[in-house]
Amino acid sequence: MTDIQRYSPVTFESSVKESEVRDNWKIVLAYQNEGPGPWLVDLGHKTRWDLQDSQIDDPSQSGLSVPSSPGTCFLAEKKLINRMNRTQTAIWHLGIEETIIPDFNGFTDVTESTVFLALFGPDAFHVAEKLTALDLMDPARTTPFLLQGPLCHVPCQIVILERHADMSGGFIMTCSRGYADSMVQAVLDSGREFGLRPAGETRFADWVRKVQNQTSN
Repeated sequence: MTDIQRYSPVTFESSVKESEVRDNWKIVLAYQNEGPGPWLVDLGHKTRWDLQDSQIDDPSQSGLSVPSSPGTCFLAEKKLINRMNRTQTAIWHLGIEETIIPDFNGFTDVTESTVFLALFGPDAFHVAEKLTALDLMDPARTTPFLLQGPLCHVPCQIVILERHADMSGGFIMTCSRGYADSMVQAVLDSGREFGLRPAGETRFADWVRKVQNQTSN
């Protein structure tokens, strides 16, 4: 029996340098000429879960410890847990390890129903301020933190992982799968003046590793 091929809704018009197939996804590890940054990375193959339950704060029910208040996030062991509201949390797996959804009715796998992108590197927030009126540089918030609102006029979940006064750093965002083409085109067009280019999973993994090292120090 032929395995079902899984496809991200995002496509980049860039030459692939290195790729691999993992869990029936074709994953780009690196593109030719990724440049010095900033970078846009397609993370569509990364597992995403949605957890909704009235007892979400009780780990004995869901088996998961979640942040206590909406807008706060945990980043640990390549897993990002984002508290959305009183009864809902998003769980984004950023590593390459196989994941198994918990045996609990409150969990839903939303991997193949959403766009999942990372934008990071030099001038990342110069690009972002052309895309959204949300305050991604809010000095009152400690990274990582979640914002929910429009980016490119599309309802999104956006987690700011790293930010610096020179507008470098980066964020990860997700939205409905149907917006993939228009979202990617708008982001790349807005970032052209800053040298924004597509990059592969390897560059993203290096960035997440650096962010986690900074957090633990």
